[in-house]
Amino acid sequence: MTTLRSALPVALLCLWGLSACSSAPGAAGAPEPTRASVRLPSAGAPAQRPRTNPPGANRPSPHPPVDYTPSWPDRTARTKAGYLVDTCVPASLRDRVTTLTTSDGVHLSALELGDGPDGVLLDHEQGYNICSFIDIGKQLASRGYRVVIPEYRNHGASEHVADNEHIDRDARAGLAELERLGAERVFLGGASCGGTTAAVAGADGELPLVGLLMMSSPARCGGADAVAAVRKIDAPSLFAVSPGDMNGAVEKQVREVYAASAATQKRLVIDRSGYHGTDMIRRGPRGGALERDVVAFVVAAYDTYDTSR
Repeated sequence: MTTLRSALPVALLCLWGLSACSSAPGAAGAPEPTRASVRLPSAGAPAQRPRTNPPGANRPSPHPPVDYTPSWPDRTARTKAGYLVDTCVPASLRDRVTTLTTSDGVHLSALELGDGPDGVLLDHEQGYNICSFIDIGKQLASRGYRVVIPEYRNHGASEHVADNEHIDRDARAGLAELERLGAERVFLGGASCGGTTAAVAGADGELPLVGLLMMSSPARCGGADAVAAVRKIDAPSLFAVSPGDMNGAVEKQVREVYAASAATQKRLVIDRSGYHGTDMIRRGPRGGALERDVVAFVVAAYDTYDTSR
């Protein structure tokens, strides 16, 4: 299903001091942002509307625990409820762990935070784990969003299988879980191949798409084609990459996806740290500013989304 269009004004996309904001495609005087023209935002709390979602309200029945072979057994624990969980997940959050099952029968450990109709899916990069986005997930949940963070197959406490050829199904499982939990619209985000698969899931998803985040995400990952996906997505989109990542190879692919994006409000952030994916936030010298920018982008996308459509 082609995603619905969000009316996020260009002014809001530029809210945090970035000059790298594009106008509608083909508009005169709207050059593509360059490395020199793009700056990370200054510090500051993002605007947000009041939210009154009581914890646990109308929560559906949980998935039953499943026994399977985890990918990283030496970093896997079992929660009190019987779910497998990556040991990086703090004990205080383990009661929000569940098991998802993909369309091809693979079991994924997943973290579900927050409540309410505004959903956010956060997909980690390959080689990393569920905790890559845990700090952003906690911030968004505290602001009243319902967040799902799946751990992909062959990673952490999720099931070990023969290959990674169908990781797009992991993103789709996370999106389906948001819908099952009661999300009425979604913001999709991911790092590296997680961003690629998030875009693919969003391009044909059933829920209205409020916005998209792709950090260091390649144009294609396995069978997932981000270029084809973003051509169907006109929701506000944020792309982030470091020029030093793989000697410029990742930047080239991110720019390909950015150019193909159908979003009339899209933004390209150039981070000079040299790091990949969420490491731009977790390890980069401007990581705190980038993290605040990502959270603010999600909030702004939702605060300007037209729920009457």
